[in-house]
Amino acid sequence: MRYLTVLVKPGGGSAFHPLGQKLTEESAIERRAIHHVELLGDETVLLFAEASGDQERYRQIMEGSPHVLNYLTAGEDRWMAVSQFEPTEELRHALELQRESLLVVDTPIHFTSDDNLKVTYLGTDETFRRQSEFVDERENTTFEIIDMGDFEADTSSFGRMITARQEEVLEAAVELEYYSEPRQGSLEDVAEVVGISPGTVGEHLRKVEERVFTELVR
Repeated sequence: MRYLTVLVKPGGGSAFHPLGQKLTEESAIERRAIHHVELLGDETVLLFAEASGDQERYRQIMEGSPHVLNYLTAGEDRWMAVSQFEPTEELRHALELQRESLLVVDTPIHFTSDDNLKVTYLGTDETFRRQSEFVDERENTTFEIIDMGDFEADTSSFGRMITARQEEVLEAAVELEYYSEPRQGSLEDVAEVVGISPGTVGEHLRKVEERVFTELVR
């Protein structure tokens, strides 16, 4: 099995659905991630998503949308929302392809700062080819490939964010309590364990921190 991480961009600066466009335009709401999306038997979409900001404004938008059948929210600062809504034809086709093929979405799907979607798919080169053909036929959606490789069942999404060497350095840093408060280990201590210079250790850790922190705030 393979994984393919892509940036999915709606064309023309619009969103993938009128409801999503309305939420994107609302500055009081920040959409953060999609934890589950599914095309139901009645051809409606079930969506489980994470957001922050003004829940009351979110409820107003959902109540006023002609596409929404049901919804509910839970939580406070970073809250969760479940919604059932009618899809556009393009969204329905995309979810049908996912349902009918061996193409799996490795959730969560993250919203980027400019409201594109960062998605990791699991499947075979053949299923990725079919997905690519589907996208090529769409005028309002583009894919930008970020990463691709062999999927290992015991490898988390976090593990695919960093290299094997970076993971080795990070594990050593944690074991030596480099990130403890107060700090116990030093860059020199980590360097001695992994066999590289302290400067290179610092470079590896900064890259790990950049990748992880960027992922957290998207």
